[in-house]
Amino acid sequence: MSSLFQKVKARVGVMTVGHEPYWVQFPGLKEELEGYGREFEEMLRRHDVEVVSAGFVDTVDKSFAASSYLRSQDIDFLFCFLSTYVTSSTAATPILNLSVPTVLVALQPRKRLDYRNTTTYMQLANDNICSLPEIGGVLVRAGKPAAGMIVGTLYDDDRAMKELQGWCQVANTSRAFKYAKIGYMGHTYEGMYDMNSDPTAFTAAFGSHVLMLEMCDLAKLVNGATAKETADKLDEIKSVFKISDPFIDPVTRPIKQEDLEWSAKVAVGLDKLILEYGLTGLAYYYRGLDNNEYERIGSNMVLGNSLLTGKGVPLAGEADLKTCAAMLIMDRLDAGGSFAELHPCDFVDEIVLVGHDGPHNIKISDGQPIIRGLDLFHGKSGSGIGVEFSIKSGPVTLLSISQTANGKFKMIATEGESIKGEIPQTGNTNTRCKFNYSVAEFVERWCSAGPTHHFALGVGHVSSKIRNVAKVLGIEVEIV
Repeated sequence: MSSLFQKVKARVGVMTVGHEPYWVQFPGLKEELEGYGREFEEMLRRHDVEVVSAGFVDTVDKSFAASSYLRSQDIDFLFCFLSTYVTSSTAATPILNLSVPTVLVALQPRKRLDYRNTTTYMQLANDNICSLPEIGGVLVRAGKPAAGMIVGTLYDDDRAMKELQGWCQVANTSRAFKYAKIGYMGHTYEGMYDMNSDPTAFTAAFGSHVLMLEMCDLAKLVNGATAKETADKLDEIKSVFKISDPFIDPVTRPIKQEDLEWSAKVAVGLDKLILEYGLTGLAYYYRGLDNNEYERIGSNMVLGNSLLTGKGVPLAGEADLKTCAAMLIMDRLDAGGSFAELHPCDFVDEIVLVGHDGPHNIKISDGQPIIRGLDLFHGKSGSGIGVEFSIKSGPVTLLSISQTANGKFKMIATEGESIKGEIPQTGNTNTRCKFNYSVAEFVERWCSAGPTHHFALGVGHVSSKIRNVAKVLGIEVEIV
């Protein structure tokens, strides 16, 4: 990823909780448990989050102090490591005071006790789950249930480590919206009622500011691109994309040098727009008129947009703010997230083509993405260069963010497979997607859930993580 566009890591608080009355009774137990807590903190640091440690907490007074410290550190998430049995007051006090999503972690050092040689000391050193129902129950009673729980062993437990990694990705996803500015340029594509959204409702749901931008903001930066900046971007484009000849489709054409240079200049302007306004993402659309400057910019954004989306800055066409959020979620879950919609079905192979004319996430391309010259973009003004590829074969997830009858946001997700095979050579992305039932039944089920017609297409099966993101954000979710 380019150093210019660094993702913000979640600030993850962690505290290891214990039970003070044990220390006099069992010398050495406290020190042993503190060591396990430090090992857990090191595990967290390996998952691309910023760890803020409140240390070892074994009394209510220390719980108050931990609350005060972690609040001052502006944490986004909390992991509470249960080192042994603890009273719920010790663990629940900071959790309730902080009001951030919390995961309770109970990882015992031993896979099982040495039954014939077990001492009370040994049991207490492996009593991680003992207070889990007590603490979990208190949080439910207080109306602030734990976001999740991880149970297993501290060593050689792949399941527990995957759960931990998943929750760190959820924390990073939540953080991506905090203090974020999502640019909104132009207006939604005329007549797409499902695209329309209320920026204030978006801020209320996701916590991000929607920054209103004009095409003149971008045009100024495009026109200010230097010859060196444009040449460097042209080199990047040629290193990433394969230039292809026209296809049988009459809308395709050869790519001319001036096409590439103009797309490179627009891409430089887009990079500067993201940096100048501190944008986390951008939803944009410009209708265009009579081949004016704004039309020429708008119709040649796809290369720069695809490069940025692959670097973790999602750009959503047709001013689709909701799908921009879906792409951001998928990216922070390490699933990619390409702007997509349903294309024609293949009722012979029982697949549906999934793609769009851009923007695309080239990070998840199956092989080198292709670019083709296009005389027109169907349904849009202007001409330029299109990006064509399928995403990697294997498990995929679709995520749509829609709205319900009461105006609330809703996430809709489903899992399938990307299947290798032929795709149309029309300068658009297309991925052959297969699901666990007939393609007709899939389309019926998906559309009945009320998605927008755009969605984010990503690699891997991540619906369980999406469910956790929705829980953390307080947004309704439906898994089709």
